[in-house]
Amino acid sequence: MFYYNRCLECYQEYTNIDYKWCKPCNSKHFQNDFNNWTSGNDKIDKFIQDAQLNANSNCEIIKWIPYDKFKDVKQIGKGGFGTIHYARWIDRQVDKWDIFNRQCKRWGEYKVALKKFYNFVNFKDVLNEMEIHLKSQNTIGSIRFYGITQDPETHSYVMALEYAADGNLREYLKINFNNINWKQKLYILQDLSYNLMNIHKLDIVHQDFHPGNILSSDFKGYYIYVSDFGLSKLIGENPNNPEKKNIFGVLPYIAPEVLSGEEEYKKAADIYSFGIIAYEIVTGFPPYSDIPHGKDLAMKICNGLRPKITSYTPKLITRTIMRCWDARITHRPTFEELWNELKKYYEDYSDYLEQGKNKDSEIGIQIKKAEEFLANQESTNTTTTPLNYQTHPQAIYTSRLLNFSNLPKPKNEENFKRELEELTKSFYKINSSDDDDDDDNDGDVSSNL
Repeated sequence: MFYYNRCLECYQEYTNIDYKWCKPCNSKHFQNDFNNWTSGNDKIDKFIQDAQLNANSNCEIIKWIPYDKFKDVKQIGKGGFGTIHYARWIDRQVDKWDIFNRQCKRWGEYKVALKKFYNFVNFKDVLNEMEIHLKSQNTIGSIRFYGITQDPETHSYVMALEYAADGNLREYLKINFNNINWKQKLYILQDLSYNLMNIHKLDIVHQDFHPGNILSSDFKGYYIYVSDFGLSKLIGENPNNPEKKNIFGVLPYIAPEVLSGEEEYKKAADIYSFGIIAYEIVTGFPPYSDIPHGKDLAMKICNGLRPKITSYTPKLITRTIMRCWDARITHRPTFEELWNELKKYYEDYSDYLEQGKNKDSEIGIQIKKAEEFLANQESTNTTTTPLNYQTHPQAIYTSRLLNFSNLPKPKNEENFKRELEELTKSFYKINSSDDDDDDDNDGDVSSNL
């Protein structure tokens, strides 16, 4: 037991027992290797070196990786600021010293994603994304950042990231939506809210939160990852930066107070984006896919336009979504509240599906009614399925500059407040009944708010 808790090199207790990580010894070995590599850029070198010296586990390590260590590089995605490529990383080293062989252990090859930035992207912005990604490195739900390399043709710096085999949520929904059941939808929603809760606890706001930046190796039950911190910021940093007035992103997911210039991007704006994403997960339809994504849409969003939630959507989920995209930012929940709420729905529904368990679950009852309604619609061929919708040629779902002038002050549509109040009254009525052990389930079950 003594040796299990202590470094075999210096015999001091491990800095991180779970990873058998000795920070002083590993820092020394990394420092001794500093002269054996360089990125060719002093700022990149210092960034990598500081990460290695300050790491408290191998999950916090990033490396300089020569580009020739990547094989079979091929483009698999494209965004507003760069392209994503699949690659095999050969001769990958484990970032842990092998005391017996006096070298880092090796793992052989590994699948990775390479994020290559366009030439117009400012180096300062590239470094900012790397710094924020590193800060969130140990956060559950943030995709792993392995290191930095350089494209020999463009000479731009490239991030080596964890490869997610199932790709992004937008493409996954487009292909698989009709085979996604409600348990999987609730799992994705609660896991995603948990990830953003942890990111917000680091005082990081994402600023470009949409399905194209949500990844997984298996959306059916594996970790859901948040990626692309290119627009993210640490709250309180650079208060006098004039560039903060520029609005970048995917229009349907940007909060109205950000579009209009009423507010800078804050945590509540990520909540708004989550509400739009939740709508898309529930319905399978991208928001506003049938109209151009220009100033006219931006004005309508500021005036209260929101995607249409179908009447057969479970009321509990409708209430959650509407709270997120409320124009009154102080009325939006936090991600911690959302996670508690959605986690309860997921657990209640999982119990509901098991024979003889929680048959009075309101979320279970509402989902069953929704499924029966859809089954009836499909039998009469009176519904449009998410797999056959048409996208307007000017509906753009990649990040871009969106500086619209003279937008109105954000507000909700006329009936929004009344509809939300009705859902909330029903919600609390059931909550009260649950507390009194009442079996009346005509309303909505409560969550842990």
